[in-house]
Amino acid sequence: MDAPKKVVLAYSGGLDTSVILKWLETTYGCEVVAFTADLGQGAELEEAQRKAEMLGVREIFVEDLREDFVRDYVFPMMRANALYEGLYLLGTAIARPLIAKRQIEIAHQTGADAVAHGATGKGNDQVRFELGYYALDPDIRVIAPWREWDLGSRAKLIAFAEAHQIPIPRDKRGEAPFSVDANLLHTSSEGKALEDPAMEAEEFVYSRTVAPEDAPDRPEYIEIDFERGDAVAVDGEALSPAALLARLNEHGRRHGIGRIDLVENRFVGMKSRGIYETPGGTILMAAHRGIEQLTLDRGAAHLKDELMPRYAELIYNGLWFSPEREMLQAAIDHSQEHVTGRVRMKLYKGSAQVVGRRSPNSLYSLEHVTFEEDSVYDQRDAEGFIKLNALRLKLLARRRRRG
Repeated sequence: MDAPKKVVLAYSGGLDTSVILKWLETTYGCEVVAFTADLGQGAELEEAQRKAEMLGVREIFVEDLREDFVRDYVFPMMRANALYEGLYLLGTAIARPLIAKRQIEIAHQTGADAVAHGATGKGNDQVRFELGYYALDPDIRVIAPWREWDLGSRAKLIAFAEAHQIPIPRDKRGEAPFSVDANLLHTSSEGKALEDPAMEAEEFVYSRTVAPEDAPDRPEYIEIDFERGDAVAVDGEALSPAALLARLNEHGRRHGIGRIDLVENRFVGMKSRGIYETPGGTILMAAHRGIEQLTLDRGAAHLKDELMPRYAELIYNGLWFSPEREMLQAAIDHSQEHVTGRVRMKLYKGSAQVVGRRSPNSLYSLEHVTFEEDSVYDQRDAEGFIKLNALRLKLLARRRRRG
């Protein structure tokens, strides 16, 4: 295969992607376009740009995609109440399709014939990036250096960096105790010091939340407004999607909300242990379910809960751009037509609890549910309802008796 002429690299400015940038140039003799996405990870993106410039990159894209990320990816996922394997709020997985989308768009814009990423050959991200690339441009060439080169250790990466005058901060020369991925939705920590699932993670692993036992001794109450399934305001203040999630992150951080320790099943076949912090997302998920309790019909609500594991698995496995995910999204979004109202949340020492909800579209009928006397529900109707539902059970019981 001919060497690529121009490659768009998903570039963070860290050691790995800086080495990849130079490796692409030296291995293929190609031009590299650096793309850095601001998804709210808190990194110094200006430093990434300066480093790319120092390495001789002529085309550099540093883009603030926080609003796109929350509005077009996080919020649709929250409408589905998506949890992978019952716990994981998919903070890393949901960021990958947006990065892949912008890489392909930049490749088309700059005339690049290839894209590259820094994901390893053992993880899920290589799958997520590449399924996204091919879904958007079936003819694009994908370069995954970790599957090609022989720089299989940190010592080799550092040696390569030194040989090519790539600056390495002093605090990056030692072996990191674990790897971290972060964005506006979450922080995940994996590997090395966390690889033994029998050992509790040390407190220093957690960067987004205070320890629940150190959180305030008095609960805090907040109210979240929803319109058609999306959160639009906190405590009566209208906020953009990214600003709203950032506000909830601060509430969650203060109260130690959103920590999980999970052994999950990777798409590539192995189990891995991750420490996840999703403070604002945990609050948002609980609040969304709270408003759905009032506004969704039982059949729609139960069907959504049946669809959710499949939907979450599609995101986890990198199939955001698949027709099946789009089909499920259409059904989920249709269910949200009347999911409008306000939810009151109690935040206290690691928990986010719904303690009140109201909606102009509420299906809750006090007349029907009250324990006091009413004029709308005839309790005698329940007898026939029970007998019809018991009919097949009675027939089965008689057959067992005969047997």
